[in-house]
Amino acid sequence: MAVSGGADSICMLHAFKYLNLKMLVLHCNFSLRGKESDMDEQFVKRFCDSYGIAHSVKKFDTLKYARENGLSVEMAARELRYTWFREMKEKKKEKGYTNEQIAEFSGVPLGTVQKIFGGTTTSPRYDTLKALEKIFLPMERERYYASVVKDASAAYTVKRQGEYTVEDYYALPDEQRAELIDGVLYDMASPETLHQMVGGYIYARFLEFISKNKGNCIPLIAPLDVQLDCDNKTIVEPDVMIVCDRDKLYKNRIYGAPDFILEVLSKSTRRRDMVKKLQKYANAGVKEYWMVDIEGRRVFVYIFDEENYPVIYGFDSKVPVYIWGGQCEIDFSEVYNYIGFLIES
Repeated sequence: MAVSGGADSICMLHAFKYLNLKMLVLHCNFSLRGKESDMDEQFVKRFCDSYGIAHSVKKFDTLKYARENGLSVEMAARELRYTWFREMKEKKKEKGYTNEQIAEFSGVPLGTVQKIFGGTTTSPRYDTLKALEKIFLPMERERYYASVVKDASAAYTVKRQGEYTVEDYYALPDEQRAELIDGVLYDMASPETLHQMVGGYIYARFLEFISKNKGNCIPLIAPLDVQLDCDNKTIVEPDVMIVCDRDKLYKNRIYGAPDFILEVLSKSTRRRDMVKKLQKYANAGVKEYWMVDIEGRRVFVYIFDEENYPVIYGFDSKVPVYIWGGQCEIDFSEVYNYIGFLIES
């Protein structure tokens, strides 16, 4: 287990110790912060010694390595990244992950993963490597939580993927956004500006239609928990929803399937929205599901009680809302006019 000495790694080390797991702690001192680097090293050593944890510490003279190899600090870091990358390839073989699994777990597009591990791309970006590294770290596989920690002094609940419950979901820290699907916890990154603008604009049009026509349905927008299957294994957070059965509305969640769901596709959730959640929504009884693809300027519309779906609209189209008999339409040329300045900048 790699331990830097920071709060996150020490918290995880506490969890491993609490569970009586066998481990070897590794600490790298890169000597880039002077005494602070040495203090981190000593702290990790003392911590491990006090709890009887096996550990190994290695100190690097990063600046010397750069000088001896005639490299700038940036080039030295680049070489280290190459080494790091080769190690990840070995770990991929060791763990037996498929490219599809790596793409889903890390949020890196499948095409990029295929190019990297196929050797086509030999110099991936730093942030791509960071995303890939996460799935090879202990307790971060598949970007699922292997521990649920309310605070540093709380008990730790470690389960296998597929075993998490609504209780585990609500035990997550308040600032941590996540979804629970069939007992699996998925981390949710903060949405981008375009994502929020599209969802907010369409929600506003729905609210305007309901108010004008004095309808009984309620349009809603994320973040809001949806206990989709009325069980303890799934909580999702769709971007925009319409609920016409008010008995499903509770103060802190929706209990049951909304009539309408819209998801704005993003790189980190695209595969989940287009495959896993599509199936979940269809099986749960959602009547209508839209997926808005900003990058492709398309809208995929699924009407689950009809056979010929999806219907695909461009951003030059007016898309009718099926559950309202087509009386309400979203003009996606207007949506694009609203967000276009960010796309074209």
